[in-house]
Amino acid sequence: MTRIRTREGIELAYESLGPEDAPAVILIMGLGAQMHVWPTSLCNRLVEAGYRVIRFDNRDTGRSTALDDHGNPSLIRVWLGRRLKRNPKVPYTLKDMSRDVLALMNELDIPSAHLVGASMGGMIAQILAAQKRKRVRSLTSIMSSASAPRVPVSQLQVMLKLARRPLQRDREEHFRYIARMSEVIGSPGYPMSDKEIQRLAETSWERTSSPMGFKRQLVAITHAGDRRRLLQKIKARTLVIHGADDPLIPVTMGIETASLIRKAKLRVITGMGHDFPEALVPRLSRLLIKHLGKAEQDWQKKISKKQLGKKTEAQPDSGGHTDPVDWLEPLN
Repeated sequence: MTRIRTREGIELAYESLGPEDAPAVILIMGLGAQMHVWPTSLCNRLVEAGYRVIRFDNRDTGRSTALDDHGNPSLIRVWLGRRLKRNPKVPYTLKDMSRDVLALMNELDIPSAHLVGASMGGMIAQILAAQKRKRVRSLTSIMSSASAPRVPVSQLQVMLKLARRPLQRDREEHFRYIARMSEVIGSPGYPMSDKEIQRLAETSWERTSSPMGFKRQLVAITHAGDRRRLLQKIKARTLVIHGADDPLIPVTMGIETASLIRKAKLRVITGMGHDFPEALVPRLSRLLIKHLGKAEQDWQKKISKKQLGKKTEAQPDSGGHTDPVDWLEPLN
């Protein structure tokens, strides 16, 4: 694991797996979750398929910068502000978090990448795919939505349980919280083993960040509001994966996400909740590798077509030399 520092002074902890010259796949994790919630076995399968895999801690998570100077924002105030069509002040936005991803790409000299986002990470990836098209080779949106999740009573109960995070550094309480969350949002058809839950609890305890970081990220999600019109701008090949039994973001929101993105493929997995149990890794890997392979073919065809156009336009005595990525947007 290593770190980069953004122009805003935020340090992002990340891991890079696989050869540096392979097509990059950037994994963007969800609300309050650290990079290691992405199963290492999933990362390894993607590396074996020929990709460079990068996972990282979002700001206010794990070993990335904790923005404690922003304090404890009021979720209710932000929610009411959005309802009243005001623009409430927040510590940061999902768009700010999307700029963190670009900063990571810039630092690692990655002109373009395949983005795979889970839950809040899917929202961040959607923003980038819509607003920075030439930086995004493909989009995979997992257990995510096109707007701040609507809250029926059953879902509100889940969110309230999620919000009851330990505010003090207490190891036993932290472990109980992780076990409780596995019961609340886990996949009923693919339950995590006690060993998996223990490993997640130990890793997150060792790498814990500010307890209030979860709240600040939740405020950013609430502030983002409705992104349905934004999603209609996405042109990258897109795969939407959602659990039929997701108790946090209902499957209907995944279906809606896919319907808004041109030619998006939707895969609903029966028995999947709002987590990444090892038992699901083989199926998720197959879906991702197939999607990434087709998207990479699309991207290479696009580069070849652009190169051919430049050669046609080049003067005979110029040699017609073209850098294979010189048509992309600048890194900054």
